[in-house]
Amino acid sequence: MSWEEYEALFMQGLIAALIIFMFFIVFDLAKKTKAGKFGSFVLFGALCLGVIAYIIKAVVVDSFGGY
Repeated sequence: MSWEEYEALFMQGLIAALIIFMFFIVFDLAKKTKAGKFGSFVLFGALCLGVIAYIIKAVVVDSFGGY
């Protein structure tokens, strides 16, 4: 396994861990502030939009060879 393959694999794992940690932070924030169903939906919706944008960016960049 080359250094670049190791680095890419490790980076994907760290980003996945960061996303899971951010979900925990948002959940804790919603619980502590008593945001309710709609407030929690808005908080998780904003987080999910960011995650979806990152996934779309990764797919588009990989599809076009890094451009």
